[in-house]
Amino acid sequence: MFLSVFDVFKIGIGPSSSHTMGPMSAANRFLDLILSADWPRPANAAVASIKSSLHGSLAFTGIGHGTGRAVILGLMGERPDRVDPDRMDPIIEEVERTGRITPAGHPAYEFQPKTDLVFDKKVPLPGHANGMSFSAFDKDGRLLLKRVYYSIGGGFVVTDTELEAMKASKTKPGGVKVPYPFSTARQMLEMAERSGLSIAQMKRANEECSMSAQELDEGLDRIWAAMKSCIDRGLTGSGILPGGLKVRRRAGMIHDKLQDEWRSNKVNPLLANDWLSVYAMAVNEENAAGGRVVTSPTNGAAGVVPATIRYYLHFHEDADHHGIRDYLLTAAAIGGIIKFNASISGAEVGCQGEVGSASAMAAAGLAAVMGGTPEQIENAAEIALEHHLGMTCDPIAGLVQVPCIERNALGAVKAVTAASLAIKGDGQHFVPLDACIETMRQTGVDMHDKYKETSTGGLAVNVVEC
Repeated sequence: MFLSVFDVFKIGIGPSSSHTMGPMSAANRFLDLILSADWPRPANAAVASIKSSLHGSLAFTGIGHGTGRAVILGLMGERPDRVDPDRMDPIIEEVERTGRITPAGHPAYEFQPKTDLVFDKKVPLPGHANGMSFSAFDKDGRLLLKRVYYSIGGGFVVTDTELEAMKASKTKPGGVKVPYPFSTARQMLEMAERSGLSIAQMKRANEECSMSAQELDEGLDRIWAAMKSCIDRGLTGSGILPGGLKVRRRAGMIHDKLQDEWRSNKVNPLLANDWLSVYAMAVNEENAAGGRVVTSPTNGAAGVVPATIRYYLHFHEDADHHGIRDYLLTAAAIGGIIKFNASISGAEVGCQGEVGSASAMAAAGLAAVMGGTPEQIENAAEIALEHHLGMTCDPIAGLVQVPCIERNALGAVKAVTAASLAIKGDGQHFVPLDACIETMRQTGVDMHDKYKETSTGGLAVNVVEC
């Protein structure tokens, strides 16, 4: 099993990797398919119109998560890592006004958002809670092409056939050949012991099978630069977040207070926690506003990893850019194991799969740069994940705001606590990380759908929307 660090950490836009980035990428894939020869195109047939339907969690919380907007942008050829957030509203307004989509390299297609984009809450698709379909028709309304896609978390998108192949591959070898193909934490520890390498070094060796060391380092630096930029924007943002809940941005205000305390040398026993929290909240307020973020491993959990890196730079005297690279490589190794054996999708396993996974990744990364052994790093990840087990995904009004923003802050605090506890031990502990991951998977299977990003249970129904 090999999942690249650049699959775990992807630059995109908010507010959701599964509900925004995923559907946008699915629309991109459908456009590419139309132009390809990979479908039985009838002689002289030409696509004249496109329709799309959203199912499961995408239908229930898609409006609050911006899924419809993402589909329109994707059908206009915009991609998550390249779209200009300032241009999104004009693009959508143009499609709504004209009833046509005009992606580059394509003829214009008829697409009326009010009728051709359906939020189908009645019919779930069988493969995953985040299902969607795209259909292409000729000028006489005859169906030419239809594809089903699933947004499986973290911005990953697969077709129905690809999803089946992925499930089958869990029991088969395959993928990129790498020197350290660990798919479980136990395998990771065994390979580290045999090789004498750290987790970051093994992950680096795997990545360098596909790219040069320079390309890898430049890519890691780009990821951190995007994360840092997101924090900085969030710390200067103000006003009300979009969506109707009238949630105020707070990161900037809290940051100003912390700066005043810092300059006045006031004693603050919660100083580290406060900085962690404000960094995480800054990222997730940016995400809620639809800004540029990095999946870590998802948008809904995007604040935990950047916050703990910024904490590392703020409070650790020996912190440097080499440490940040090792942090990201270690965190990605843990994220890949979790994704392979369970899920990082809130629609599949609840928020334990999003903020829980992010906290485990952050704890592992921080333990690594604090000088932890592979055993201590695995222990840190387990501690962080264990104390998120059972966490539901119940966003009020389907918006990635309440409780999501504060939940990232607490996930970062747990990550630092977990890393500190693990470093103070010898790596020996009672619950293996693999057992914790399997428990998360089983808990997600047992969890009622109303607690898995549908906004039909939990806080979403017990707090009155204002």
